[in-house]
Amino acid sequence: MKLAMPVLLALTFLTATPTHALQLKPVSADARHADRDAIRDHIDKIFQAYINKDGAMIRATHAPAWMGFQSSSEKAIRGIDAYMKDIDGYLNGPVRMTNYTMLDFDVIFYGDTALIPYVADVTYAFPGGTVTQKLRVFDVYAKLDGGWNQVGSDTQLHPDSIAASMENLRPMSPDEKKSLLAAREAVWRAWFANDTPQLTEMIPPELIAIEPREKWQTRDDELEGAKDFAAKGGKLVRLEFPQTEIQAYGYTAILYTKFTFETETGGKRTTLSGCATEMFVFRHGRWVNVGWHLDTGT
Repeated sequence: MKLAMPVLLALTFLTATPTHALQLKPVSADARHADRDAIRDHIDKIFQAYINKDGAMIRATHAPAWMGFQSSSEKAIRGIDAYMKDIDGYLNGPVRMTNYTMLDFDVIFYGDTALIPYVADVTYAFPGGTVTQKLRVFDVYAKLDGGWNQVGSDTQLHPDSIAASMENLRPMSPDEKKSLLAAREAVWRAWFANDTPQLTEMIPPELIAIEPREKWQTRDDELEGAKDFAAKGGKLVRLEFPQTEIQAYGYTAILYTKFTFETETGGKRTTLSGCATEMFVFRHGRWVNVGWHLDTGT
């Protein structure tokens, strides 16, 4: 009877404990080699499908109710159809994934659900060159119909790649250059036209400007200067930028410019030429001019 009591208590515990509670105990990858290897092979199959731009295979390796984020997602992607729509630009565009290297990989199991964090270097080829990015990924897998399939994922740029994109000189597309140069010219013309609403949008409160003769200016100073130019009847006759070189780092662009402008005040025309260094930041979908240094000594 004394021996029967522990057995009875154990049976009572097992009967009273829901089956799902027992299944949700974490199990390491070392204890489930076959499942770990099956998931690792499945992830490799996904990468190969991206390398081959095989849309059918990409669809097959993601569950119908897939949910998660891609690296550029602004909101959750819900369902495989939305996922395929999200990657349509890649499948039909000029950029191609060419290689990947797994740097860190692990799995933990909760029954028929697996959580997989990994880090991988991924190389892309595009017109004009190649680039390698480090990705930080968190996948969720579930055993469906007897096999493992990806049911969710969160793909992000690794902090190393984010830092590199901010630190290193980057190329600008023709459209990006066009919008930047248009913004630069718009700032100049808005100043000469005393267009306060436009200037307020395009030069932020933190503006630091150094005008000729080492005159340091704030945004309020520049707005007042534009107002004073207009009050004296000044108007812009001609504005030219014969040479401009650009360096871009992340969301920041630096312009090195030669300029010439001609103004008219009280019937008298004045022409000034010189060099400028101008700093722009892409903010809320537009370029803003956060600082400049003008020199009319050349």
